[in-house]
Amino acid sequence: MLLKPDIKLRGITDITVELLNKYDIKALLLDVDNTMSTHHGTILTEGLMEWIKKMQDSGIKLMVLSNSKKFRIEPFAARIGLPYISLGCKPLPTGYLRGVRKLKEKRKNVAIVGDQIFTDVLGGNAVGVKTILLTPIKLEDGWSFKVRRKLEKKLYKKYNLTDEV
Repeated sequence: MLLKPDIKLRGITDITVELLNKYDIKALLLDVDNTMSTHHGTILTEGLMEWIKKMQDSGIKLMVLSNSKKFRIEPFAARIGLPYISLGCKPLPTGYLRGVRKLKEKRKNVAIVGDQIFTDVLGGNAVGVKTILLTPIKLEDGWSFKVRRKLEKKLYKKYNLTDEV
């Protein structure tokens, strides 16, 4: 079940404090591309800043975890006011474990939020954090993405993944 997310939602702003409380989640590791913005985009998803404020006001800890390089993630994270880990090497455990340590939470109380099964969900499940899979904001053009998305489609059917909200 390494490829099955704990929660499936449409977008990041569909994550509510009530939902996080239900799963005893106290902190979130947040992917960037196709989660908070389009792939390599700079425009924030609608309502993101308000959502971040609401989460923080409710005591939910937030941190960016991305496979992208520092020159891409640092300005993005600064713009939304969150700490970050770049070159997270997802789905390998390194980035997730660094994030959990920096958030000062137990793995069982942390969730990764992202749009890809073979990076965000696989890595999160492998290290024992909860996994929240989002529908990608916009599908990517590259051939490797097309291959992965085609495989993901089969997993969506296999696990009957539909939005919880």
